[in-house]
Amino acid sequence: MRVLVVEDDRNMGDLFEDLLRQLGHEPVLVRTAEAALGTLETQSPDAVILDIRLPGMSGLEFLRFWPVRESGLPVIAVSGVATDSEAGESLRLGAVEFMGKPIGLETLGNVLSSLEPYARRRRVAEIARKVNRRRVPRAPLAIPVRVVENDATEWRGTSVDLSVLGMKVMPDGPVTPGRMATISFAPPDGGGPLAVLALLVHSDAGGHAFYFGKLAEDDFRRLEKVIARLGDAGSELDQGR
Repeated sequence: MRVLVVEDDRNMGDLFEDLLRQLGHEPVLVRTAEAALGTLETQSPDAVILDIRLPGMSGLEFLRFWPVRESGLPVIAVSGVATDSEAGESLRLGAVEFMGKPIGLETLGNVLSSLEPYARRRRVAEIARKVNRRRVPRAPLAIPVRVVENDATEWRGTSVDLSVLGMKVMPDGPVTPGRMATISFAPPDGGGPLAVLALLVHSDAGGHAFYFGKLAEDDFRRLEKVIARLGDAGSELDQGR
């Protein structure tokens, strides 16, 4: 299996790499949760070993992020200093196992072996998920957007389109966005503005595409209604031509 290791301690990261290679797996090592989010898109791992105490975005925050939850990736949460409540929270957020450091070769091997059948099934399900994601309704929409990146860099632009999963934004001027940002915008339904944690997934001449982090249920339903109404309005215009 290809195993993504999210570990900021250099010695521990090297140890995980060695253990995984001895067990016949392919390790992919990153040092931060932010880097791990980008790796989910580019490396297609089969499982994740996640330190829950990380600089910047914590492992628990990583588990809350929508792309992680939607992916269905089995996550093994690890820590040498986590409290019982943090260990329990990691399991509540979807980790399949919590393990205290240090972790022996046999113990790690047994856990990963139990995940291999699941990983095979998940690869098939992932193909279907990507097809279904392309079918998520997306409506053209031009509204002002404010983007604040993790390093506090701020820029403004105009939305190109909107779905419940994300938004494409055309900046007002030249920018080079980072991987993570908070996007603020006011959906055209008379309600208040939304501020959504988002991950940059693609950039081209038509703008920058962001994938939303976890939306509150009310916000998700609100966007569903906005997009449905915009789609209905577009259909009426097409029929009138």
